[in-house]
Amino acid sequence: MRAGKTLIVGFVYVLSAATVASVNADEPSLARIQQILAAKKLVDLTHAFAPGVPHWPGFPDEKRETIYSYEKEGGGTMGAGFFAEVFTHVGQWGTHVDPPAHFAKGLRTVDQIELKEMILPLVVIDVHAEAAKNPDYTLTLERVKKWEADHGPIPAGAFVAMRTDWSKRWPDGAAMANKDKEGVSHYPGWSREALKYLYEERKITASGHETTDTDPGVATSKGDYSLESYILSTNHYQIELLANLDQLPENGAIVFVTFPKPKGGSGFPARVFAVLPD
Repeated sequence: MRAGKTLIVGFVYVLSAATVASVNADEPSLARIQQILAAKKLVDLTHAFAPGVPHWPGFPDEKRETIYSYEKEGGGTMGAGFFAEVFTHVGQWGTHVDPPAHFAKGLRTVDQIELKEMILPLVVIDVHAEAAKNPDYTLTLERVKKWEADHGPIPAGAFVAMRTDWSKRWPDGAAMANKDKEGVSHYPGWSREALKYLYEERKITASGHETTDTDPGVATSKGDYSLESYILSTNHYQIELLANLDQLPENGAIVFVTFPKPKGGSGFPARVFAVLPD
């Protein structure tokens, strides 16, 4: 009887191995996947940063110094022969990543974000018309569910971007802050109900927006950053100051979210781009 069981187990193993081999044979090679991706339309979702770009008002401006220039008369302070600069800026500069540790002590820093969290299905919730009518607009749960009614459930692991077209105001810091006579900013943001639904029920990986903050301007003007704090406290990251969301479909693209790896880093400029479907 034992020999019979061994024969059956062996047959099942061989059958399973053959099935796996068949599945793998149908899967395109990585070289082919690269060719497919390279043939697609790519959209850069990143602002080029420089001194003077819009940023959170509590941060100092960027400073740059050329320390090596191509030629001696080029102005390098340490030598010549090649071009090299020293960049001095906060981590949250330009299009940037906020890791959980930015607000939540003890949670993950930039270098601890896993590679699999950087290639994600991309969901774009387009509320630019609403934001044009009301600069204090916040993305509601009802609006998220309308997106799902149109496109289907938001997939687990997705990157959800809120399109407001606020990035078209870049690099005009005053236009992005949009302050009234009392100094209160008016720019769109998320709502807690929408974020809780996305992170806790839909299990998304990350989210992003075009403004300097997660919270709407009327909240940040009072020092209220509770929505950014909520996202980061869930041990997820976010991307701020995204660009070119108006060039994306609401569904079907994938996003690559990349950034350097400063050990223990509280944030850093990011390079984010999308691969569009046909």
